[in-house]
Order: sequence, then C-alpha cells, then structure tokens
Amino acid sequence: MINLLTEKCIACSLCVKACLFDGIRLDGKIPVLTDHCTGCGACVEVCKVGAIVSEGSPAPPPDLGFYRDIWVIVEQQEQGVHPVSFELLGKARELAAVRNCDVAAVLVGSAVGDCTAALIHGGADVVYLADASFLYPYRTCPHERTISGLLEEHKPEIVLIGATCMGRDLAPRLANRFKTGLTADCTGLMIDEQDGCLLQTRPAFGGNIMATIVTAHHRPQMATVRPGVMQAVHSDDRTGKVVKVEAKPDSVDDLVRVLQTVAKPGSGVQLEKAPVIVSGGRGLQGPDNFKMLYELAELLDGQVGASRAVVDMGWIEHAHQVGQTGKTVKPRLYIACGISGAIQHLAGMQQADVIVAINRDPYAPILKIAHVSLIGDAHKIVPELIAQLKAKQ
Repeated sequence: MINLLTEKCIACSLCVKACLFDGIRLDGKIPVLTDHCTGCGACVEVCKVGAIVSEGSPAPPPDLGFYRDIWVIVEQQEQGVHPVSFELLGKARELAAVRNCDVAAVLVGSAVGDCTAALIHGGADVVYLADASFLYPYRTCPHERTISGLLEEHKPEIVLIGATCMGRDLAPRLANRFKTGLTADCTGLMIDEQDGCLLQTRPAFGGNIMATIVTAHHRPQMATVRPGVMQAVHSDDRTGKVVKVEAKPDSVDDLVRVLQTVAKPGSGVQLEKAPVIVSGGRGLQGPDNFKMLYELAELLDGQVGASRAVVDMGWIEHAHQVGQTGKTVKPRLYIACGISGAIQHLAGMQQADVIVAINRDPYAPILKIAHVSLIGDAHKIVPELIAQLKAKQ
C-alpha cells in the first residue's frame, strides 16, 4: 500500500514521471493517488525526500539455489530431430561453460530412441527420453504433462525451446504452469557475469529497438529461439547418458486428435538452405529491378531474398522475406542491395558468414555489420558484378 506524506512533498513531479499507469498526480503542490495506482512502488523509489512510502515489507525472493543446469526441449520431426534443437544445444553448451553446469535434452516422441546419440554428440550431457506411441504426432496436453513433470522433479534453471509451431504452443503452457517468464523469438542469449541470470535479447516495439529481458526472481528462465539463429555444434567424441522416462496417457489426451497432416504447398523458395542469398530493399526503387537480383543469384547458385518493406509493397512474395517477421537465414554469402538495415532485418541475416552491402547511403545501419561495403548505386554495381561473373565462366 502506498502512503503519501504531503508535508514532505516538494512538488518535484519525479513520481508523476516515473508512474507508468497514471497512478499519481500533483494537485497544485499536493500529491494525490488516482484509481489507476497499482502499488508497484515506482514512485517510492524515485522520491528523494521520503514523501512517498510503502507499507508492509515485500515478500522475500524465492530460493533459487535448487535450480541448476540448462535444458533444451527437443522437437521430433518425422522420425528425426528438428534442426533447431541442435542449434539450441550448441548455444546451451556455450551458456553451460559460463554457468559450470550440465546440458540436458528432453526428447518426447515416438520411435525416436535412435536419435539420442545424435543429441549427445550435439552437446547434451543427459538425454531424458520419453518414447511412447501416444506422444506422436505432437499434442499439447501429453507433451506439457510429461515435460512439466520432469521440470518439477529436476528443476533446471534455464529452458530453451525452438520458436516453431510446436514451441510457440508448448512454451507458454510450461511458463504458465511454473508461473515464470518467457521471452519469445530471442536473437541473443548470454549469461550475466554478476548474478548469473540469463540475458535474453530480442527486437521490441516493431523491431525498432533491441530489448534485453531478465527473469530475476523466478525459475526456470525460459526462452524460445527461431531456427537459424544459433550455431549447432557436433563432436563424435562426446559422451553422455540416456535416462528413460515413463510416460502415461491420460483421458484428457483424447480431447484433441490429429486426423491428418497435410504438407503446405511449397513456393520453391528455401532461403534457410540457400548457400548464397541476394536480397533487395526499397533502394531498388521498383519490382522490375529484382530481375537483376534473380540473374545474380542464379550465377552464384543462390536464391533471392527481400526486406519487409518491399514485401509489404507487393514487389515480391512473402516467401522471400528475410528478418524477424520473415525467414532467419545463415548463408555463406549474403548480398544486401538497397537495404538500409532495420533491426528486424538484421536479426534475420546477421549470422551469415560473409555479408556484402550495396548502398548509396554511407551511413546505412547495415554497413556496420557488413564485411564488405560497396557505396554506390545498386543499379550500376549489380550489373557490373553480373558481367564480371559471366566473363569468368
């Protein structure tokens, strides 16, 4: 409960500026609480003269010492493992080296016992295997019940899940089950060296800023990561153990049944697998100018990508979009033509081995991450690249 000591107030208005809910205002020189006050205490923290106090001591933080290790929830893809699971194991190994802890993979599915060795070689110290016929194809209830039981028993401090259709359905259910935070579509994960918390970075406010989110007082810390963002690792010499988990069906499972799985018709565009991507942005000035990008991509045995802006304008199909709201790619070579480099676009391609930026603006943000920058008109530079490549054939 917030109490106002009006006799101490100096009407500096710091409390008004600090309140995000319009919960306090100044009536002349007298502070007044409004019906919007949530009791968050932000005004208490900024008041320099002690004119705002909070009654009652805050609840003590929970004991987080019981939580340890980093877990990756593995996604079954037909009779194998979705590639994003190996990418998350690679990042988990990196985080575990800082936390000095183990990495565990949770594999819930059917007829996937042969995948455990690949998960160990990919970075897992332990694989918890729940193999039962009713666990494939994926359904929310049996997966959430099986995995939450393991989380409750072993108490990992960090849980990573792929931001796939399955992960985006499962992760919120698990986070709600344990009343903890969940950061979706992370592009960066690091350990805070001071307190050991997971620093979860993702674009926010439509991609205009990068936000770093911390779950300081709850466990496990949970994050989803889109495919293609992290780097998978592999070592045939790595050893680990497999722990078999008994999974039992429940009557509630039959409330949802998967009758048929129909593959979505492909557009022929597979940016995630392309070794070379030639992308265009608004700097191309029109859809017709994408023809030269297709020609360049064909010469380089690559595919054509695009920024969100040109997709929104109808210059090219959404299947070509690279970025936070499109495809996350990691090619050997990424050529950006007329793309300024908004945060949401950079989040989808900055893992490329080599980035070449072609732009007339020498201050374009994409030039800051480019390995090679060509300052000039893409309408002149791209045809010259095409001509030189044809001359060497």
